[in-house]
Amino acid sequence: MTKKDWPHDARPSQAAPGPTANELLDAVGPAFGKLRRTSLLEVEHPISAKDLSRTLVLNLVLEHTRDSAKEVTVGAIAELLAVDPSVASRMVTDNINAGYLLRAASQQDGRRTVLRLSPAGTELMARFRRHQRSAFEYITADWAEDDRLEFARLMLKYVDSLDRLNDRRRTGV
Repeated sequence: MTKKDWPHDARPSQAAPGPTANELLDAVGPAFGKLRRTSLLEVEHPISAKDLSRTLVLNLVLEHTRDSAKEVTVGAIAELLAVDPSVASRMVTDNINAGYLLRAASQQDGRRTVLRLSPAGTELMARFRRHQRSAFEYITADWAEDDRLEFARLMLKYVDSLDRLNDRRRTGV
């Protein structure tokens, strides 16, 4: 079920029954699939399709190196993206060739190579964040401000829950 199949204001009402709970929950999966594709909307600070895919890796490096003691390797990228190590290696190499990532010696184990964002990678991620916000604001422009903020709050809550689930899966707890 898509939004166009819903009543005019996309909200269940007393007069016109909206989608059932099962229909709403079944529609969530396909909706997630559309989220990434809509990031290419022509809004302020457009991001190329190639750079959009690069941000998958850059975002992981950025997220997992916020704590200065943490380090990210190609193997960690493969695990986090749930892809074969050779796929992760090609993705990382593409980012390095584009000037967005740097390889560095690990401060914890000099034999290991870790990944760091370059200044260009940091700028791309800042531009990507601006683009994401512009896309969100464009898409939800006709929403009530309370609805926009509630959706943002619930999306962040969902992602936090997903992170906790992934942490449990990795630690086996």
